[in-house]
Amino acid sequence: MAQKTNSQTAAYDAANLQVLEGLEAVRKRPGMYIGSTDSRGLMHCLWEILDNAVDEALGGFGDEITIILHPDGSIEVQDKARGVPIDKEPRTGLTGVEVVYTKLHAGGKFGGGSYSNSGGLHGVGASVVNALSSRMDVEVDRGGKTYAMSFQRGIAGTFDDQSAPDPASPFTKFTGAGELREIGKVKRGVTGTRVRYWVDSQIFIKGAHVVLDEIQRRARQTAFLVPGLTIVLLDRREERTPEQSERTVFHYAGGISEFVDYLAKDQKITDVIRLTGSGDYTETVPVLDKSGHMVSKDVSRTCEVDIALRWGADYDTTVRSFVNIVATPKGGTHVTGFEQALVKVVRKAVDAQSRRVKFNAKKEKIEKDDTLAGLTAVVTVRIDEPQFEGQTKEVLGTPAARQIVAKVVERELGAFLASTKKGEKEQAALVVDKVVSEMRARVAARMHKEVSRRKNALESSTMPTKLADCRHTGIDRSELFIVEGDSALGTAKSARDSEFQALLPIRGKILNVQKASITDMLKNAECANIIQVIGAGSGRTFDIEQARYGKIVMMTDADVDGAHIRTLLLTLFHRYMRPLIEQGRIYAAVPPLHRVEIIHGGSKKNEYVYTYSEKELHQLLKKLERSKKRYKEPIQRYKGLGEMDADQLADTTMDPSQRLLRRVTIQDAESADRVFELLMGSEVAPRKQFIVEGAEELDVERIDA
Repeated sequence: MAQKTNSQTAAYDAANLQVLEGLEAVRKRPGMYIGSTDSRGLMHCLWEILDNAVDEALGGFGDEITIILHPDGSIEVQDKARGVPIDKEPRTGLTGVEVVYTKLHAGGKFGGGSYSNSGGLHGVGASVVNALSSRMDVEVDRGGKTYAMSFQRGIAGTFDDQSAPDPASPFTKFTGAGELREIGKVKRGVTGTRVRYWVDSQIFIKGAHVVLDEIQRRARQTAFLVPGLTIVLLDRREERTPEQSERTVFHYAGGISEFVDYLAKDQKITDVIRLTGSGDYTETVPVLDKSGHMVSKDVSRTCEVDIALRWGADYDTTVRSFVNIVATPKGGTHVTGFEQALVKVVRKAVDAQSRRVKFNAKKEKIEKDDTLAGLTAVVTVRIDEPQFEGQTKEVLGTPAARQIVAKVVERELGAFLASTKKGEKEQAALVVDKVVSEMRARVAARMHKEVSRRKNALESSTMPTKLADCRHTGIDRSELFIVEGDSALGTAKSARDSEFQALLPIRGKILNVQKASITDMLKNAECANIIQVIGAGSGRTFDIEQARYGKIVMMTDADVDGAHIRTLLLTLFHRYMRPLIEQGRIYAAVPPLHRVEIIHGGSKKNEYVYTYSEKELHQLLKKLERSKKRYKEPIQRYKGLGEMDADQLADTTMDPSQRLLRRVTIQDAESADRVFELLMGSEVAPRKQFIVEGAEELDVERIDA
């Protein structure tokens, strides 16, 4: 019998219990406080310091914040607010600076009246960052002097720097309460705080780095949320590329109305609608009494609501929510209240205009998704001491916020949708039209989705009659050719490999879906057939995993009309089946323009060479002249696919071993949106200007390249 090891027989008693004091717990379990120890956690440290500065700006102290990325990897946040308190805190005997940056759950945000509302609420942000930094330097301007204190991994002390500040410099920790150093003087009335820190490589994983785009996004977002605040980003790192600006300034006077305009990329249906209001509620909270004990007390609170929204022509939804300028990406009670009230108000507006839009309340019902389609909204609330679900503050938990936000939305948005004012009345009608259209499109799309999955032999009749399907059912090989016209279909049927190549003919030019509504698109026979055959739904119901074919090939004539048809098809794919383009599953066939028959003397067979442009043809003919080879005249010129026989079409366009396909890709979705709106949208003037400006410098070879 094997003997038990010491670890197996060791007693488990009180001596085995470990108590982590103060910042020790933060260094032992950093994920509890900053989420992770990768780049995301590293960025969270910056947000904690930045939020402290923003909270001051929210309170009306300081209108400028500077973020500096130093060449040595350190990050500095400067503000011109009141400055961290420098006097002694009576209970601990430590200076305000040391309390704020070394003590967990310490700060001026626990009901002391220093902050009416703030983003930092748990009192752990600054101290957590200090604990996870190999060095932190804090400078405070107050009372005409500049005071400083340094920390190493959360412990106050002094660094013996030889030149520039360095975390590796010799460090001497304070034996008792730390003393602030006077390092300079400032003009009377000048106040502010500067925090510079070096993140600890012992804590953060290798490869964790500052994400510049994230800082810019956060700075821009904050500047939108706090009108009048200026945020300056200085990037002094050596790895900064020449294209990147060293200094970036974010300042927006319009607040969240400008934020909505920035977020919305589609064509607008309404102007930006601003919904504001407030509500009172009572909350039972523990507060410190004079003797330092926690006692429960009923406190009267005010919740201020400020919402900006607008509807656009697209079907995507963008809703950003904030509590005291802190982003709540996973929503919370304020977003729930907003969405519930939105559905209620819109349903009421649709009922009021039911005769105009032919809405049947017994058979039709407006759902939440219908009201959110094409909506861009920024939902902000300001609350004293909000309840968040966790230190990362991603979800608001304050119950009263839901009802207060809902009341404000019902009152303000209800007044807008029922308005009789010129301009507002027309916009309200457009919103009702859009919502009803989305509802009908949703129902139609669901029906399409149900019938468009690959069927067995008994159910195949649900597919369009003109579809010549393939036998292979997997997406690894299957290809769908969308063919222009029935004449080309006949040739393509003989040229294809029916094992894995399917054919769907379309009659000429399909509907321009950039201009048409979703309902009109689904009513259009050609568009509906394409959606049905691909089998993955459309718009917000599109599921690429359900797509029936691995490749979708647009096979049109090599002329202007063919190029127009390809553009119309691409518009359909871009608006309603975008993942197909993003995953590179849309192709354009490249049919030849000419066939040159090269004459070989003797018993050798004549050779056929295909060319795809006039330039390529001239180059071939010159080459034949130089080599003194003859070719048959006249040269075969193809006006369309229908002029080819099956063998020619197979060799040039359909046979995977010989054909040439162009893959359609999308690098920048926003840029693509602008291009489609310019070329295929309802606005004629910008399109005319684009054509006129580009006419002089247009290279023929670039057309359809």
